[in-house]
Amino acid sequence: MADVTAPAEQYDLIVVGAGTAGIPCAVAAADEGARVLLVEKDSRIGGSLYVTGGHMAAGGTSLQRERGISDSPAEHLEDIRRISGGSAREDLTNLLVDNAVSTIEWLAEHGFAFASDSPRIIYGHEPYRIPRTHYGRDEGLSILEVFRPELERAQRERDLILWLSCTVTELITADDGAVAGVRLFRQGQESAAFAPAVVLATGGYGSDPDLFAELDEAPLVSAASPTSTGDGIYLGRAVGAGLQGQGTYLPTFGGLPDPRRPGRSNWSDRQMLTSERAPWEIYVDESGKRWVAEDEESIDAKERALTKLANMTFWTVFDDTALAQASGGTRQMVVGKEPDQIRAWMNVRPGFHSSDTLTDLANLAGINVDGLVATVSTYNEAVAAGRDAEFGRVHLPAQIKDPPFYAIRNHAITLVTFQGLDINDSFEVLGEDKQAIRGLYAVGEVIGAGATCGNSFCSGMLVTPAITFGRLLGRRIGRSVGRSRVVPRRDPSQ
Repeated sequence: MADVTAPAEQYDLIVVGAGTAGIPCAVAAADEGARVLLVEKDSRIGGSLYVTGGHMAAGGTSLQRERGISDSPAEHLEDIRRISGGSAREDLTNLLVDNAVSTIEWLAEHGFAFASDSPRIIYGHEPYRIPRTHYGRDEGLSILEVFRPELERAQRERDLILWLSCTVTELITADDGAVAGVRLFRQGQESAAFAPAVVLATGGYGSDPDLFAELDEAPLVSAASPTSTGDGIYLGRAVGAGLQGQGTYLPTFGGLPDPRRPGRSNWSDRQMLTSERAPWEIYVDESGKRWVAEDEESIDAKERALTKLANMTFWTVFDDTALAQASGGTRQMVVGKEPDQIRAWMNVRPGFHSSDTLTDLANLAGINVDGLVATVSTYNEAVAAGRDAEFGRVHLPAQIKDPPFYAIRNHAITLVTFQGLDINDSFEVLGEDKQAIRGLYAVGEVIGAGATCGNSFCSGMLVTPAITFGRLLGRRIGRSVGRSRVVPRRDPSQ
């Protein structure tokens, strides 16, 4: 039990994490008159906004109406239920769809730079039936371009203090178990700050191999933000917090190995999904065998099949004829890369292999030789017959027979994490006994993608809840302070 009577700074609210959820939460609370401390362990604000596509979803926005798209919160909710198979939390998804439109409109009012084709249907995962995914010209950075000036305004005009390069090391609890503040490490010194409300908005755990192994029991190849190290989960569990989202883990389909960082994936160089282009290639596992119909339109079905492979790793195998035709826009095999760029990576970049024989290719790539040779032969027979008896693939454009042959290693990758702190629909963190831990709240990926996506990837259902719940919680806590005042920052050096 920590001493909560020691002299230290006193606030109305402490927000831990200056990212997708933390910034709007802190600003909203400050605008309602609360004295707010926003703490960020990184040297910059933004968190995962530097790596996310920034997809947001809402049904019935003004932008949809301008483009003749008929939609509503009820239709949005129906699609979430369909895609997630009813595995997302009903209370949180209801709350989200009822407030998501106001989030999109708030961003629009503050100059958000929408992409020219937004909103649209996104096919990277199981798609909505209606174009409702909104996003910016610069992906997650477009959101940050709105957040930054709003944060700076609140620092000037309200009582909001931002500390960067500041790590929260412990939650301080009172004798009755309520969270009453935080212990900090900043500028080489330990200190404490107190508040009747602490919000954990620290992101996920996709860059913490130990926590990922404990919670998801799956191989980790990460494309998550380097700051996503499970800090909020560690802090919450230390005061008895329970977790939610168990069993909802699902990997993102097919990421290429990062050329410089082992164990990570370079999402910007991802392979073009076959839901986006007609495939000429085949997918094989380490035994050299095919494991799915490559032209299967459901990415969800492929992601679930991928979880059954050894190390969740596969290789895309094709010949030079297939590569030569993969030119321009949606015909490319790797996003933004023409055939000669792919050829230049072969036997140079990790995971890219090329040879004039299938035997040598298998040896280079670490695929079973006999298995690969037999699989290509069987596939070529299927192309000649015009029928894939094994997997029912329909698109059979050409045999794999023209050297050089190629193999690109792909992994199930982690962009977001599915487990997180358990909360109620007031965003209070729940203990393992399902009772609220007074004074402790959580929003954003720290509550787990499973809360609003269930066992699925549902477009916009991580970024949108982060912003929306952050704003709702910030306003609620700010209003509970019971004052409405405008207080400029007293000391710019704080």
